[in-house]
Amino acid sequence: MQAYLPERYRAAGAHVVDSKGAFSHQIDIVIFDRQYSPFIFNFKGQFIVPAESVYAVFETKQAINAQHVAYAADKVASVRALHRTSLPIPYAGGVYDPRPLPDIIGGLLTFESVWNPPLGQPLTDALAALDGQHRLDIGCVAAHGVFGCDTDGCSQAEVGVRAATRFLLNLIARLQASATVPMIDVGAYAAWLD
Repeated sequence: MQAYLPERYRAAGAHVVDSKGAFSHQIDIVIFDRQYSPFIFNFKGQFIVPAESVYAVFETKQAINAQHVAYAADKVASVRALHRTSLPIPYAGGVYDPRPLPDIIGGLLTFESVWNPPLGQPLTDALAALDGQHRLDIGCVAAHGVFGCDTDGCSQAEVGVRAATRFLLNLIARLQASATVPMIDVGAYAAWLD
């Protein structure tokens, strides 16, 4: 995914950590800020990313089914549950208030679907059963299409061979809407060094 994202983002498998020392589950793809959140830990080949720098998280599977939807939702929730900081932002004329914390985009990426039709009622039902921190916002079944969810419900689009392209464009639009990550309180992380 890294090859297709604008340079301001980085995509990698990672764990996400907060300033209180809590960790997420291992996440297949974390899209995080590479411009304003410079400290990313690499411990024994595993990335550890601060929660404030995260824009999106995705689970990857071969095929979508109800169990994989629920599993991905649990992975997403493990990131959304982490504590995130946001400091006031200094500028030449003063200080801006802390930026509100943007929602972390969560999703599922697969090649195939076990359902027939691939993006039909079983997918709608599995997605509708999720709420709050477990919600999956966006996803792709590469052989068949994409899905997206918001507070008004979920929709699917069967687009066949263009599914990955449609997904990528939808993802970039959502990333643009997230703007920039909040100013991280690096001092809160430094407290763990004492």
